Amino acid sequence: MRFPLGFTLAQFNHRRRMLRQGQRRFPTVLMLEPLYTCNLQCLGCAGERHTGKLADRLTIEQCLQASDDCGAPIVNICGGEPTLYPELPELVAALIARRRYVLLCTNAIRLQDRILGVIGPDPHLFLMIHLDGMRQTHDMICRREGVFDTAIEGIREAKARGYTVMVNTTVYRETDIGEVEELCRLAASLRTDGVLISPGYEFDTAEAGLFLNDDERNAKFLRIREFAPRYKVNVTPVFLDFAAGLIELPCSPWSTVNFSPNGWRGPCYLIGATQHQRWQDFWEQTDWDYWESRSDARCRHCRMHSGFEHSAVEHAMATPTGRIRLGIWTISR
Repeated sequence: MRFPLGFTLAQFNHRRRMLRQGQRRFPTVLMLEPLYTCNLQCLGCAGERHTGKLADRLTIEQCLQASDDCGAPIVNICGGEPTLYPELPELVAALIARRRYVLLCTNAIRLQDRILGVIGPDPHLFLMIHLDGMRQTHDMICRREGVFDTAIEGIREAKARGYTVMVNTTVYRETDIGEVEELCRLAASLRTDGVLISPGYEFDTAEAGLFLNDDERNAKFLRIREFAPRYKVNVTPVFLDFAAGLIELPCSPWSTVNFSPNGWRGPCYLIGATQHQRWQDFWEQTDWDYWESRSDARCRHCRMHSGFEHSAVEHAMATPTGRIRLGIWTISR
């Protein structure tokens, strides 16, 4: 399967439960940023979005309260660099005890000493390793030589120890799509559990000229869409259609909510137009109709996985043909 069975069932059961309760909007993923400290200054965020003092990090209690408040079955621990969070083992253990699926996003620089052998393998724990291309490209994006080799060594060791490991790659203007397929082949040879591919979002602080315009994105994702069935690409076919410009979808910013040392970031972690300290304020005071419409200038060119994968699933589930296509895709690798 492209997605582990338990992970898939957790999302399916959560969706069914919410719909039975009459909820049209509900979080599926909590993007949890326990700290803004990072050990890289990648081009994609220019090292400004994710900087901060370690002393300003969230407490474990704040992290767990955020998970309880939003109720999402998936917690994506990001940052910053989560391996720098001193309480990471305790946080992961507490979230798993709540039967959350934990996606631990890391650049893998501290994978060996902060995760492997410290936080044991678990069916509810997925290591999400950031790789934006092969060696030269990835090290250039990260602005440091050797990061790619460190990540590959970490992936090999993690798989040998029984961890679930996925690769997360972002497509930029200069991304060579042949290299993306090469990365997919490498991920398959390393026996990883899949590759998540998404177009980047142009943060205000990011390197100018790094991100795709609509025509560039459509052309690149049309090619990705062609080879994706041959690899364990961890996005849905409807999302690939959308990223390639073949269909349009509304945004579902409420499906992936973000909590950080600054509170609940609204409407999404990409824009951050507002910050709320209380979950109820964030949920009730955000104008979801407006942000779903994508009428805001900051939304018009966005095709990020975090905002549209839920919309893609709903699009597929709306018709028998869509459900069959999604089911076949899910079990095809």
